[in-house]
Amino acid sequence: DGDKPPFEYILFQNYPNPFNPSTTIKYTIQSSVVDIGTNQTKLVTLKVYDVLGNEVATLVNEEKSTGTYYVSFNANQLTSGVYFYKLVTNEIIDVKKMVLLK
Repeated sequence: DGDKPPFEYILFQNYPNPFNPSTTIKYTIQSSVVDIGTNQTKLVTLKVYDVLGNEVATLVNEEKSTGTYYVSFNANQLTSGVYFYKLVTNEIIDVKKMVLLK
């Protein structure tokens, strides 16, 4: 299937959710069969925002190769409320919601 992008990304819901004070965010980068063996990497950023859209943390900002990654987020310094985490690459932007309950 030539219409398929060379990389697929999956951003999972954080767990636990709601959380206090830390949670884990999982994401997967999959390459197509065509790219297997080329060891390509992609720039990946994963950031956390408050409900007003203010960035409160950068969890990932680096080149990543195919694989599944787990990132811990500690929100000790934040107040209770709803936060959003956003995975950004050249190909996709995906956002999920998480709840901090203190």
